[in-house]
Amino acid sequence: MDSSNGHSPKPGSAHRLLTGRRQPLDRICNIIRTRTSQAVFLMAGPGIGKTTLIETITERLAAEMIIVQIHGSSSLSRVPFGILAPYTAELTAEDSVSPVAVLRSVWSYFEKLKAGQDTPLLLMMDDAHHLDEATASIVADMISAGWASVVAAGRPRPGLPQPLAQLWYDGLADRVDLRPLNREQIEEVLAHALDGTVPAGTVDTIWSASGGNPLILDALLHDAAEGGQLAKRNGIWMLLGPFPAEGPRLINVVVKDMLRRTPEEQEALKLISLAGPVSRKVIEDISGAEVVRSLLDQQMVVENQGTPADLRIWNAMFGRALRKSISVSRSLQLLEKIREHRGTAPAGSGNGFAATAGSGNVGTASAGSEGRLRVVEWALECGIKTAESELLEAAATALARFRSRSSRTMAAKVLNPDLVPQARAIQARALFNEGDYAGAAKLLDECWLQLGNSAAAAPVLMLRAKVHEAAGTPLAVFAAESLKALRSSSAEVGAGIGDNADAQAESGAEAAPVTAWRGQLLRLLVLGEAGKFEALESEVQELRARNPAGPADAALRAVGAALLAQCLAASGRSVQSLDAALLAASELPALEGGVFFFNEFVLNRLVGAYLALGDWDSAEGELANYAAGQPRAAAAFGGSLEVLRGYSLLRQGRIERAYQTLLPAVEHLRLNDPLQLFRLGSSLAFYVASRLGDAAQSSRLELDYKDSPPGPAGQELLATAYAAAASEYVTRDGKGIAALHTLSTTPEVSARAGTLLELLAICWDLGDHSVIPLVHSLAGEVEGRWAAAMLTLADQWEVPDADSLMMTAARLEAEGFVNLAREAYARASSVLESAGERRRSRQAVALREKCDHELGERFREGQFIAAGPTVHLTRREQDIVELAVQGLTDREIAQRLMVSVRTVEGHLYRTYVKLGVRSRDELSTALAH
Repeated sequence: MDSSNGHSPKPGSAHRLLTGRRQPLDRICNIIRTRTSQAVFLMAGPGIGKTTLIETITERLAAEMIIVQIHGSSSLSRVPFGILAPYTAELTAEDSVSPVAVLRSVWSYFEKLKAGQDTPLLLMMDDAHHLDEATASIVADMISAGWASVVAAGRPRPGLPQPLAQLWYDGLADRVDLRPLNREQIEEVLAHALDGTVPAGTVDTIWSASGGNPLILDALLHDAAEGGQLAKRNGIWMLLGPFPAEGPRLINVVVKDMLRRTPEEQEALKLISLAGPVSRKVIEDISGAEVVRSLLDQQMVVENQGTPADLRIWNAMFGRALRKSISVSRSLQLLEKIREHRGTAPAGSGNGFAATAGSGNVGTASAGSEGRLRVVEWALECGIKTAESELLEAAATALARFRSRSSRTMAAKVLNPDLVPQARAIQARALFNEGDYAGAAKLLDECWLQLGNSAAAAPVLMLRAKVHEAAGTPLAVFAAESLKALRSSSAEVGAGIGDNADAQAESGAEAAPVTAWRGQLLRLLVLGEAGKFEALESEVQELRARNPAGPADAALRAVGAALLAQCLAASGRSVQSLDAALLAASELPALEGGVFFFNEFVLNRLVGAYLALGDWDSAEGELANYAAGQPRAAAAFGGSLEVLRGYSLLRQGRIERAYQTLLPAVEHLRLNDPLQLFRLGSSLAFYVASRLGDAAQSSRLELDYKDSPPGPAGQELLATAYAAAASEYVTRDGKGIAALHTLSTTPEVSARAGTLLELLAICWDLGDHSVIPLVHSLAGEVEGRWAAAMLTLADQWEVPDADSLMMTAARLEAEGFVNLAREAYARASSVLESAGERRRSRQAVALREKCDHELGERFREGQFIAAGPTVHLTRREQDIVELAVQGLTDREIAQRLMVSVRTVEGHLYRTYVKLGVRSRDELSTALAH
């Protein structure tokens, strides 16, 4: 789809609705043409695209067959031969109900259409599930007699009338089932519909919201584009807010569907949309069991498998739009009906805050709590006063489902002094989710001391620390100010930090007593920021040995172990780091609920531990398992997860994939950055863009990096290092390497062996071989497979033994360190070339290129090998020329590589000059020579 101003898409509905339907389209047309079967039954639920497919089949076969179109109607489903009235107008009243007379009349009409020609007849029937039995029998007779071919589209529930279904049972008809679009098909739709890159998180959200339903998908895309919720940022399509339930396209879908319903079905659907999930028995009591069965058969509502059975609208967006179409007065009437049949209004559990408040783990909230949430929302929409305990529980449930606006609205209505601190904490987390750190900090500063030793207190203090950190307050300053507030309020005062947070962290003072857990939690945070793993280790051991445990000890153990894992990884103790991270993860079940995102806090450190080890597969496995198990949280934390994934790809040397992952991640974090990874992410993206020669993106990302506030100490060191390397790739003036050397000698880096080894590896990638002796001396002190691989490569580098280098390369490749294997093969090639062994040198080059292929370095493949010795093309020039030779347009190349069309044009122009050609038609010939 084109964009009118670079920001708003104009969807192309016809193409999109056929995406994923080519195979059934071709199959049905082939069956009809070859007479393999006389009939094809096309079955699909509402909005899945059967009508569009019927229309396309009609267009495709119109030149080959005489086509008669018949459309079933629910209003005529009980009228014998009702939809055949246009073909039986001349029959008497008595003959109009005679199957024989009707059949003759219909066949006479068809013969007139054929006009003596031998052209086959095709009957196209849409909504065939609405056919009356008499009409279905007539059609079945025509099929059995071979008078006409039939394509009949209908819904699986209630299914086709028995006479037609019997044909399929007897093998006289084929059946084709249309399914909702899967994720890959949705991705294909978006690739064709949107001019630019659509990141995985956006695809996932659109897929989830549409349910793979093409009709809903079409409406959502149009409405979100026109409403500004779907917008293009730096060439990347981002969702800036929830899909609008009141969008005109979606409302139109709902209105048209409701017009086809009986009044009883309309009321039942409205009740379910307003109250769902709602007990099936309640709706049956109000609307009747037959109406409920009919809606289930038509797949307009779905039923859970639990006891008691609950009903909800088949698609959440459809349900929201239906609610928007109901007036407040009518909604109030329906609410009273529901309450009458429930006996009493549903009451809150009394401890909903602790049970369902929004952490990253959203699986804790049950369907029952969701139903209670909907009833509270409904009451507020109607202006009905609701008990504050119910408001609080509903606000917590909404937060658990990352419905931040709804959560804030309900929590703000809580005025009971005993409940206000919890309500403010919920509001603060909702604001944090929306990126309003100042507003969240203000609310948390007002309520954190009032929570005492309740289960909510530790999550609130952790959230408060992260909110102030996001707002730019140094952690040591935050800790000192928090202790001062504790003292002035006469609350417990821990000995964990004392008057000077930095001095206490340096001295490794003993842990605070259990009555001062806040002081100890603040101390853990300060120690983690300072990288003092020895003191942290002592704290964690003391916490695990403490008996009896304090009210906040589970949170203290999880935070302490996670921070210890981070510090150990930076210090080169990755094996111990993984142990600590797994220990932190074991505490998570006890921390479900609450306003802090313990799951994501620990996941960040666990993935970091695996990456420090060099265990790429396990790191990816953790990210994938998290996203699959907690889709709502994964959507909210998607940018952070993608930065971790991009960092993993970068460490593996998969620069192209890292580039494609990190650029969308940075745009996501620009909207929402809960783990404070924007600065690191923009630095990593700056690095990969510069390394690939993408000057436009590199320049933009450099500004993003420079304009962002410093992150946590460990992240800041990495961000600084990768930014310096990126600058070196851009300028090649030696200043970036010099900056890396200076950084590596600072006390902060020198004390972190793991970080130092990574900095040296960056220098080596830049071609600075002076660091190899340092790598050799340091890598043996660092734990993990990656450090061992670096040591092996450094050990062999200066040895002029090609056989040994080749064996080393093969071993590194087998161990999964393909980028290091590539360097070993390249080094072996140079040694062999110097020794005059050109044949073996070429073998080493071929193996090096195999590594390039596995890493995704496409520009090293095929024709570019021949072009290499005589013409030097940059990596980006080679990448663009490879795609140009394949026949892609400048715009298609720009979309594939996530660069501007102007960048593609510039690179192609410079390539023409280097190769001595004047057009892309001459590229293949020039490269072949």
